Amino acid sequence: MAGLSNSLSSFGRCSHAVVRALPESLCQHALRREKGKEVDFARAEREYQLLVGVLKTKLGLQVLELPADESLPDCVFVEDVAVVCEETALLTRPGAPSRRKEVDAMKRALESLNLNIVEMTDENATLDGGDVLFTGREFFVGLSNRTNCRGAEILADTFKDYAVSTVPVYGALHLKSFCSMAGPNLIAIGSSEAAQKALKTMQQMSDHRYDKLTVPNDSAANCVYLNIPGKGHILLHRAPEEYPESAKVFEKLKDHMLIPIACTELEKIDGSLTCTSVLINKTSEL
Repeated sequence: MAGLSNSLSSFGRCSHAVVRALPESLCQHALRREKGKEVDFARAEREYQLLVGVLKTKLGLQVLELPADESLPDCVFVEDVAVVCEETALLTRPGAPSRRKEVDAMKRALESLNLNIVEMTDENATLDGGDVLFTGREFFVGLSNRTNCRGAEILADTFKDYAVSTVPVYGALHLKSFCSMAGPNLIAIGSSEAAQKALKTMQQMSDHRYDKLTVPNDSAANCVYLNIPGKGHILLHRAPEEYPESAKVFEKLKDHMLIPIACTELEKIDGSLTCTSVLINKTSEL
């Protein structure tokens, strides 16, 4: 299990990020589970640019920014169209048919990084990256309205070095709508009944015992952990002005550099912090 030992030692390491600019069409046409408040595009753009600036300037990553496509209003949510582990990238088949052309630009970007590309071509399969939680030891795949068992099977076939367990998702768009990795061995989890039920399932399915960090707000449980050489443990988490009680929980992580990032506008269309980037650790030469 060489892959397992390598991923545990390098968990959170990152050299590149793929992001995609916001199309103005997202305000009116992006998919959303519930009709709600109107998206303030200018504010959404500012929040997105702050995130990209942190990745590029503060953390020193090589950022590949794909252009917006007005015909693809959800295209900013790049996480859903690719799952990258080490040097292999699985291009997904998103559960929403309107999003499937988003894969094309991501394919070109990942090819430019010389990753091993696997394409999900089975028309019976659906998989959104937002349903995929990689812990460094194993994958948990949420079975949701966007991801099915066949999609999870293809992910398991692609990343054979790792165990893959499925987790039913209720009351949320994706598995990572209420959880994420907040550090090596540390799962951030929301407090809702749906989140806690999913956590219990993950604990039952795994041979490993993970630490947990429970936050009051499900949305705040979606955070981005990075381990950057020379900078250490980094955690991008939701801003205190959005979720003050959850921010207090993250502040207990004394070994992390904490970077609050607002995601107020994209949350209106079911977005979260992990949604807008695909993080890659290139260890071989381009």
